[in-house]
Formats: sequence, structure tokens, C-alpha cells
Amino acid sequence: MKTQDTGSLDPVTFEVLKNSFITSVDLMAEQMLRTCYSFVIYNRDFSNALHDAEGNSVAQGNQDIAVHVGTLHFTCKDVIRVFSGKMLPGDVYAINDPYAGGTHFSDVRLVRPIFDDDDLIGFSQSNGHWSDLGGSVPGSFDVSARDMFREAVRITPVRLFRAGEFCHDVAEMIAQNTRDPASIIGDIHSQAGATAVAEREILRLVRKYGKDQVLQGMGAVQDYVEKSVRSRIAALPDGEWETVDYIDRDPAKGEGMIPIRIRMTIKDDRITYDFEGSHPTISSIYNSAPGATFSAVVAGMKTFFPDLPLNSGFYRMIDIKAPENSVVSAGWPVAVTGFLMPFEKIMNAIFEMWSQIMPEKSIACAFNLEYLLAGGRDLRSPDKPIFMFYEWLPGGWGGRNGKDGSDVTTACFGTGLMSQPNEGNERVNPTRTVEFQILRDSAGPGKWRGGAGVQKTSILLESENAVMSYICDRERAVVWGIEGGLPSMPHGLSIRRSGEKEAKWLGSVFSDYPVYTGDEFARPTAGGGGYGDPLERDPQAVCDDVASDYVSIERAAKDYGVVVTEIDADLCEFEVDLPATGKLRDEIRSKRKDWARMPAEEVAALYRKGEIDSLDAVRRYATILDWETGELLKKTTAQFRESFERRTVSHWA
Repeated sequence: MKTQDTGSLDPVTFEVLKNSFITSVDLMAEQMLRTCYSFVIYNRDFSNALHDAEGNSVAQGNQDIAVHVGTLHFTCKDVIRVFSGKMLPGDVYAINDPYAGGTHFSDVRLVRPIFDDDDLIGFSQSNGHWSDLGGSVPGSFDVSARDMFREAVRITPVRLFRAGEFCHDVAEMIAQNTRDPASIIGDIHSQAGATAVAEREILRLVRKYGKDQVLQGMGAVQDYVEKSVRSRIAALPDGEWETVDYIDRDPAKGEGMIPIRIRMTIKDDRITYDFEGSHPTISSIYNSAPGATFSAVVAGMKTFFPDLPLNSGFYRMIDIKAPENSVVSAGWPVAVTGFLMPFEKIMNAIFEMWSQIMPEKSIACAFNLEYLLAGGRDLRSPDKPIFMFYEWLPGGWGGRNGKDGSDVTTACFGTGLMSQPNEGNERVNPTRTVEFQILRDSAGPGKWRGGAGVQKTSILLESENAVMSYICDRERAVVWGIEGGLPSMPHGLSIRRSGEKEAKWLGSVFSDYPVYTGDEFARPTAGGGGYGDPLERDPQAVCDDVASDYVSIERAAKDYGVVVTEIDADLCEFEVDLPATGKLRDEIRSKRKDWARMPAEEVAALYRKGEIDSLDAVRRYATILDWETGELLKKTTAQFRESFERRTVSHWA
């Protein structure tokens, strides 16, 4: 067994301090869960961190969400830049600036300097997603915004507590520019209290081990992670890997997906991620500032090193090259609130490249996080008339080498997120859930299928002047499979007006859409992409999925070539017709490449006639349409087919 390098600390003290640092951050989370005001924060849309005196990350918590992990040190360093030499014990500073290394304006960070007597020894930081920060629409997610001035309040580093005294005027100025000022003030105190918990714990360690040993420990845990990652990278072959993933569209420029290109280079013990060739910034909020892009790289790569703690030591061997003014390197004042859309494309692209390096850990594309936001007047609640409904749903992760993808799991964007309880949302918002279940046929077919997504349908109750926004993607850049696996399904939301029979498809990108009492809105989340040729899946495994209602009998035949016969649906009894299955699989093998290359206009005509559905169009014919009208999206289809050929068709025998 190799002894880890702990610097001048003895190994036992090193291990105690390493775990104590992480525990101090986990205790911050417990404080927030018990004191926060916002329902969104209660559902764990937050992260915390401990930093050294230079702002470098020393520890994250065990459930901190991936999207924040690579950004908290940036915002801590920006606070140091502004207040260096002016800090006092008891100070707490606020920042939400995405152009200073943050994510988006909704993620507001509170930073507390930790002093031992007069010596600054570190910082604690608490980041929480505030459900509204002003801007043009409730929830501060206006997909049509082209710049930050329609998005939210930008908080550059500012004091909220001075030497322990609450700065009411500053806090009220921020809170009164939001739609829920009372909750904002409550969350400020909750997050400030969380930073105080870490301060207490670190000073306790100082009293026990001495300041010098604690400071050595802060450095040693970073060095340990750095050396561990460098040694693992050095053991890999040098080389280059590249791929491309897409955002669905630029709303101002018609159809055509937005490419994010990545080339990963390993040389000796360093890794470079080069985004040359990625699209310029687009005319919506779906741009990423450099800090968020860095975080996506870290989160994607860290997935393949799950056993190591995460701190700034992990960052030291990573180089990122991102063209200025690109969709992955947006600068002020370009809109960036929807950064999570390029974020998850970057993560999944990195999954794909690392899957080639570590095939034993390979994984197909995961579903894309989606946000539904609605706000207006809650006629049930005169004491708090403005409601802020902000919800995300779980979905499916990609199939893996030797194992199906995870079903109904929170997004790779933030695996620490909770799936919001219906009862909680119904209590604080005028909504009622009428359907929430695993969505049949949502999982991308493969030898190892993707995980399943969900379907949720809700009704808006007694409300007035309500509007809705939907922040999503992969309606067109559909969740893809690898190694011959098939895609999942298009994302999007439909709404059925009160008193009407038919629902209208609104798709995955809209904001400020008026909604009324009695309106019913439904949205599916995609499953994960399939891994491996679905015609190689064990027919009995397909039959079991039919019995479990993950796969329909129809799609078992179309996607897997497995003929399943119903014996007794009430008893979940089904059986495979093996001779018919063999015949059908041979037929599909002989035709599927031609199907994938069929003239796209012919596919669109079949869809408009009702002879095929969206799953047929995507999985069999590799064709992307306007799912409401059936109009062929020519440029998008060409891009999707290139991806389908590379990731799927080229792997079919």
C-alpha cells in the first residue's frame, strides 16, 4: 500500500484534518436546511465551501451540486480582490457576479473571512439559489434576454455584515429589487449562519491542533489531490480526443443547432481542454461565462475520479482554452442565466471522451436539466400574494458499459439536488399535481438502455396575472447514445387551456407566457442515451422492461427487435416469442442503415400523416422536426445525422 504524501503532517493528523474540513462544510449544509426560507434552497440547490487565506478551495461538502464545485474559489478570490486589507472579524460579503467566475445571478454567494485573533486564516462560503432576483420575468430566467440588464440584479462584492453588524440598508436594497424580499432576507441570515458554522469548526480545530497545523492541513489536502490526479493522468497514454455537442438553437437566427466543440489533450501529467470552433455567443440566456465553463470541465472530469475529495488541487493540472465571445466564454454584459444548457453539453462531451480512455467507466449522454418557472398573484394567500413556482424534474442518465443507466435521477448538473416533493410545491404555490410517474419508452434503447425519465402534469389553481417560463434544451439536440445505442426523446412542454380538449406543444424554450386558473401543463423528461447496439440486448431483459412498464410492447419490437406477447398484464406476465424475435432482428439489421439515411423530407411527410411518431423520427430515421407542425428542420437534421452516424450507425455490425 502506497503511503500518501502529507507534507510535514503525520498521516493520522492529515487524515483527521482532511475529513474535518469536509465535515465542517457538511455542517454548513445542515444549518441551511434547517434555517432557509426558500423552498428551492430547501431542496438542496445550494453548495458550500471552505477556502484557504488565498481563496483556494480546501473542501466541498459531500452533497454539494456539481455546477458550483469549480466556481466557488473564483468568487472568493474576487471578494479578496475588492476587500483585501479591509476585512474585519464578523464581516460577511455577498457576490453573484457570473463575470467574476460565478454561475448565474440566481446563485448568490456569502463569503466570511475566518480570523484567529488578528490573523486571517481562511474563508467559508455559502452559495444558495435565490428563486427570484428581479429582471423581466418571475424567476429571473427570460430566455429572450440578450444582456444582463433584463436578467437580474448583479451583485458585485459588497458587505452584508460589518464586524458582525447586519447592514440592513444594503440587504434591503438587494431584497426590494426581487419579487420575494422577505424570503431573500431570511436566506441571507440562513447563509450567513452557515458560514459561521464553518468558522466555529475551523477555530475549534485551531484550538485543538494549533494554527500552524491547521494551515498546513489546508495546503496538504490540496497537494494530496493534485499529486493523486497527476499520477493517474501520467499513467494514461498521451493523445488527443475530440467531440461536439449542441445547444438546440439561437432564437434570433432560425433553426440550426449551436455547436460546442472540445478537443482534449493529455500530455504527461497535464490535460488541456480546447473549445476552439465553438459557436459565438447567441441571442438568449444560453451562454456560459468562463467560470461556469471551467466548472463544467471539472465536474465532467471528476466523475471519472470519484474516490478523491474535490478541492483546488484538482484544478492545477487542467488548462482550458476557450475563444473569447463564444458560447462557452461569454463576457459582460452578455446574458448567461441559462448557462446550464452549455454546461451539461460540456459535461456529457467530457463523459464521451473519458469513456474512450476508461471504457470500464463509459457512459452515454444523460438527460438535460429543465426548469419550470411561474409567478403571479396567489389568490389563496392574501398574506403572501406573490407566488414563485420554481421546479425541476429528475430524468435518466446514460447507459453504461455493462449496466443500464440510472432511472429517475437528478441531472448531472447537480446530483445533490433533491427531487422536489409535490406536497411541498402544492403548499407554497397554487398548483396541483395530477400525474407524476416514470415515463414509458423514455429510456434510450441500447444493449444497456439509458435510465428512464418521468412525466409530470400539473394544474394552475386560483391565480391572477400569472406567467410561465420554461428553460430547457434537447428538444432538437436529442439525448444521444454511444457505441451503437439509440437516442432518448425530445424535451418540451405542452399546455391545455382550461375548458379545451387539445393540448398545445410549446417546446423547450419560452418565457413570459400567460397562464390562467385551470390551465394544465405537462412535461416529460428524457431518459438517458443507450449504450451499445439495442439488437444485442438480452430479449428477456427487454421483456422484463415491458413487464415493469419501462418499455411498451410496440417499442420493444421497433427499437429492440424483440417480439413480446402479453399473457396477463394485470399480473405483469409477458413472454418473448424467440423465433419471431430472431426474424424481426434480422429484418431490422438489413434495413436500419437505409432508414437512418432516408430522405428527410419523406420522413417529415410520414410524421405529418401520423404514420410515424417523434420516437420513430429520432431513433429510426435520425430526423428532427418541428414537433408541433411537422416541418422539417433541414440544418438541424443534417447536424443530428452527423452525430447519429458517428455515435450510433458506425458501431452497427
